[in-house]
Amino acid sequence: MKEIFITSDKLSAQACTDVVSFSGAGGIVTFVGTVRDSTKGKSVKHLEFETYEKMALKEMQKIADDAKQKWVLFKMVIHHRTGLVPIGEEAVVIACSSAHRKAAFEACEYAINTLKETVPIWKKEVFEDGEVWVSAHP
Repeated sequence: MKEIFITSDKLSAQACTDVVSFSGAGGIVTFVGTVRDSTKGKSVKHLEFETYEKMALKEMQKIADDAKQKWVLFKMVIHHRTGLVPIGEEAVVIACSSAHRKAAFEACEYAINTLKETVPIWKKEVFEDGEVWVSAHP
């Protein structure tokens, strides 16, 4: 399984966690961003994600490389979904492993926060009465 990956297929948080699992890892942290059924009091039908894939993969790799320089990590996986993503399904999964939990927690938080700020992935929320683009990344 690729460590940095964009797909229109379903994501698997367990598969991502399995990739970073290591007998020396005392901390494995997985962040799973799922599609919720409402936002700001409005019922959401589903989300749609679009990306500039070549640049997004490059930026996601940069996030993983930066995290590995800032914290002592064994592995980091960043997977993002594109296209229509139904309620309850994973849109993004980030998993990392380290000798100690603090590094894994901090690296995982850094990765999701940086991804939302720098990776060219755009999110559209679709409602019964319309739709709105809610994330405009660079």
